[in-house]
Amino acid sequence: MSALKQAWRWQPRVQALEPRAAVAWGEASRRLHARLLALPAGQLAGLQATAADDLLVVIGEADALPWVDGIDYAAPCEGAPELWLPTRLCPDAPLDLLARALTKRHGRTPLLLWPAPARTVPLDRQLPLSEGHLARIAEHWAAP
Repeated sequence: MSALKQAWRWQPRVQALEPRAAVAWGEASRRLHARLLALPAGQLAGLQATAADDLLVVIGEADALPWVDGIDYAAPCEGAPELWLPTRLCPDAPLDLLARALTKRHGRTPLLLWPAPARTVPLDRQLPLSEGHLARIAEHWAAP
C-alpha cells in the first residue's frame, strides 16, 4: 500500500526547519506580491518565484525571504529533499515513502506538500524574481 493510501496527519515539529521558501495563499499572496514590487531590484536577486491563482511561493536563502502578514514558510525535507514541507509541521508518515508516492503521482519534483489548503504544488518552474516576472504574475491573476 502506498503512503498516500495510508491515513496520516500533520504534527508539530520538535524544532522548526530553517526556511527556504515564503508561501502565501489568497490575500496574503497579493500582499507578498505588493511587498516584492516595493523591493529594490538588488533585493530580488537570488530569489525565485512561482505562482498559481491563489498562491505565491518565493524561494531563496532564509535571510532574504520577505515577510508579510499571513504568510508561512517551507523548506526541503531532510530525509527526502525533493519534498518541501512547512517549517513547523511534518507528516507522521515515513517521509521517503510519501515523497516517492507523491513524485509517482505528479511526475515532477520538487513538490511542496501543504496542510491548509491541502495541496501538493510542483516547484520545478521557479523563475528568477524580476519586475517582469512580477508583472506576468499580476497579469495571470488579473485574467478571467
